[in-house]
Amino acid sequence: MNDQDILTRIQALVEEEHSLREAPGDGQVPDKARLKQVEESLDQCWDLLRQRRAKSDSGENPNDAEARPVSEVEGYKQ
Repeated sequence: MNDQDILTRIQALVEEEHSLREAPGDGQVPDKARLKQVEESLDQCWDLLRQRRAKSDSGENPNDAEARPVSEVEGYKQ
């Protein structure tokens, strides 16, 4: 997966996240479990993209970057 593939995936996830967050007009409750999965996938994608860019900037092969587990990515301090 290259940077453009990751960015395309991020865009698709952002669109899904927005549609899940929109207040439905018919009183339905958003799918909170799916929203959580989308948020976690977004965090993983952004992390992978940052890893790839860091490797590239330091002269390493960006293809050596690997997606980290959700438990690791979600545990980062901001």
